[in-house]
Amino acid sequence: MYHALVERVSRRNFERVNDHDYEPLLAACRPDVHHRFGGDHALGGERHDVDALRRWFHRLGRLCPTLRLTVTDVWVKGLPHDTTALLRWDATQDLPDGSTYANHGVHVVRLRWMRVVSIDANEDSQAVERALALFAAHGVEEASAAPITS
Repeated sequence: MYHALVERVSRRNFERVNDHDYEPLLAACRPDVHHRFGGDHALGGERHDVDALRRWFHRLGRLCPTLRLTVTDVWVKGLPHDTTALLRWDATQDLPDGSTYANHGVHVVRLRWMRVVSIDANEDSQAVERALALFAAHGVEEASAAPITS
């Protein structure tokens, strides 16, 4: 029952990202949440608190307004005081040259008492970097910005 609840909430949080509805997701995080997204680019790096994660999500929304994440599998293990959820997903995004960005990856999310402790995003970071370079080449300055870190 608990694992089913974690799976449902986790899937819903990915839908919230698709909808650019970040505040409910952020409210489920501990203040000292750790977020890691691979690569040395505008979306890469590590954040260590909710405020930095909020800025990161809003940047993601600006840079990837048509991003669609589709969760394909969820695995949950652990008890309420120490839970790990693995989410496998596919992503698509319209690019400014008319092509379509596609990526896939896995998020490892750690929770304690249904509060997110850490999010470790694992994807093809080179695909992300190529997409950001294309946005930058089409005049989107933030696509070449330094990573948001805290």
